Amino acid sequence: MPATARTPRSSWIEEGLRALATGGPDAVRVEALARALGVTKGGFYGYFTDRTHLLGEMLDAWERRSVDDVIAQVTAESGQPLTRARRAADLTFSPALLPVDLAVRDWSRRDPTVAARLRRVDNARMEFLRDQFRSTIRDPDELEARCLLAFCAAVADDLIAVDHPLRSREEVMDRAARVLFD
Repeated sequence: MPATARTPRSSWIEEGLRALATGGPDAVRVEALARALGVTKGGFYGYFTDRTHLLGEMLDAWERRSVDDVIAQVTAESGQPLTRARRAADLTFSPALLPVDLAVRDWSRRDPTVAARLRRVDNARMEFLRDQFRSTIRDPDELEARCLLAFCAAVADDLIAVDHPLRSREEVMDRAARVLFD
């Protein structure tokens, strides 16, 4: 009898991140993930001791993708520092990463461990921004203010539902980026 291929560890993590993004941490249930993957839940325990272990692995994957991978990609690309900062924001808050980021932010309001992880991730993102802005901004107060405003604009873009008279949302966000980055 041929051996049955095991569902890869990464598939459990990916499905967990999808569940987190759509339903929050309560939606990350072993039975539901197994059903979505079309497998039994027995394979889960070959990789993870329990649900808490999976949640930690999911946060590790989110942190790696949204900080380490983004910074590595942007650093490998050519461009001026402020262009790299804008590119990092585009990647960090892309349709692939933003839903998980927003879910983690929401989750962090109820879980101090997740809040500590989010703080570490946001601090790493801010430090990258500071490094990029330092090339053109010497005043430490202006540096911190611009970095904070840029970060707030990136995070809050999908959270603020407002109409802009005479301009599209994209035009307003582009103008805001020029104010911050030029």
